[in-house]
Amino acid sequence: MKKKTMYTEMAYVLGIVILALGTALMEKADFGMSMVVAPAYLLHLKISQTLPFFSFGMAEYTLQAVVIVLLALVMRRFRLSYLFSFCTAVIYGFALDAMLMLAAFLPAQGAVLRFAYYALGMLLCSVGVSLLFHTYIAPEAYELFVKEASQRFGVEIHRFKTGYDCVSCAVGVLMSFAFFGLWHFEGVKLGTIFCALVNGSIIGLCTRMLEDRFEFRDGLPYRKVFEG
Repeated sequence: MKKKTMYTEMAYVLGIVILALGTALMEKADFGMSMVVAPAYLLHLKISQTLPFFSFGMAEYTLQAVVIVLLALVMRRFRLSYLFSFCTAVIYGFALDAMLMLAAFLPAQGAVLRFAYYALGMLLCSVGVSLLFHTYIAPEAYELFVKEASQRFGVEIHRFKTGYDCVSCAVGVLMSFAFFGLWHFEGVKLGTIFCALVNGSIIGLCTRMLEDRFEFRDGLPYRKVFEG
């Protein structure tokens, strides 16, 4: 089967939009956020009690700034792409807040409908992350950390992603206890744990499916700028 061409710049745009939509659907389902965004979601829930304007999207790029600092420490260097990654985080934050506003109009009565939102949201998040792995434009800090750290330590990216997800899940649990009391799970639920265990494998499957169907090419001559 002849592969179709997908420009890496388009993969970037689609990745952000699909990831934001998937996250909004998982928030709507209320079975637990994905382990990657759970810490930011908890930060949003806590701070918005005092500062109502502090949105989920704002919490995302605030926490991602911390992740970028950690990445620089792990890699022992700071690259221009890390700054671009923060710009992506801000763009994603606005996209997420927009998707959350749209998702607010969706019905959410009944466990079956909520489960459908959760399953579709988790799948969309996996597709979005996979698309962002195929662009030279710096992805969000989470994906950038996985991409660069896995290369540095010589670990297959989907395996490193699974480990990263499990650590994020544990951090989310600790934050839930710290913010809302011992054994009070807020934002981190059974769906979060399930997602942590299978998300890396689903992303690997999505990546293989995308690469079987598409050839990723740059449409603009800016790769060296973003990888600087």
